Amino acid sequence: MKEQFYKYIQGLQDTIVSGLEAVDGQAKFREDIWERPEGGGGRTRVIENGAVFEKGGVNISAVHGKLPEAMQKMFNVGEADFFACGLSLVLHPKNPMVPTVHANWRYFEMYDDKGNVIQQWFGGGQDLTPYYLFEKDAKHFHQTCKIACDKHNPEFYPKYKKQCDAYFWNAHRNEARGIGGLFFDYCKATDEMSMQDWYNFVTEVGNSFLEAYVPIVERRKILLYTEEQRTWQEIRRGRYVEFNLVHDKGTLFGLKTNGRIESILMSLPPHVQWVYDHQPEVGSDEEKLIQTLENPREWM
Repeated sequence: MKEQFYKYIQGLQDTIVSGLEAVDGQAKFREDIWERPEGGGGRTRVIENGAVFEKGGVNISAVHGKLPEAMQKMFNVGEADFFACGLSLVLHPKNPMVPTVHANWRYFEMYDDKGNVIQQWFGGGQDLTPYYLFEKDAKHFHQTCKIACDKHNPEFYPKYKKQCDAYFWNAHRNEARGIGGLFFDYCKATDEMSMQDWYNFVTEVGNSFLEAYVPIVERRKILLYTEEQRTWQEIRRGRYVEFNLVHDKGTLFGLKTNGRIESILMSLPPHVQWVYDHQPEVGSDEEKLIQTLENPREWM
């Protein structure tokens, strides 16, 4: 399974990078191959200062070795070997009318001292973080997620949409990071779902990413914006940074397993503001976004 999934994310990285370069029309992704001293490595691809994307990355990695002590405590196990691979992407557009997007699809295995697999699971999802709320965009993103889920189980979309709203919650701000999407984790074999079934589901979601995001970018990248709207975007990016550094499990996993810091912090936007006690104007589009983030909605 690990070879099958790693081969898949290598191809998916190529597909997504090609699709995004076509949308940007100017910048190209630079590639950085790296190795992890404890075992494994990855292929980082980053785009910067494009016509559409101010900064973004589409990264894959496959790491293995002894499970770090911090992760032993997290999984409540003793010493063990592990393997983890995945694709992680974040895109920060220049135009505040275009939403930031994040996606991740990953696979994990853990072994006993004889090399037998004792744990294995899939995880992942995709979520949207707009700075200005266009309901048409929100519905399109969620509809695409729902279509991918419904091909495998009609209960998946409402379940994983709810989990997404719960996970991407900035508890210290009492608001969502964005308008959600899908989030699933620890997807293990059951009587109803084999690991191959989970593989089929996760890759279905991965294959839906460009369809979920690109039409939104194409609609919004041509819209005009003001300096004030750009400032709002940078203030909201600050909340994005706060979530990634305080709450995000992927960031914490990377830091605790001696991951490559440049790849881990690739998710952070290049220009951010923290304005003291900033409050949007009553009745404004900015206030409308905040109200939605404080009370996650059903988009379907």
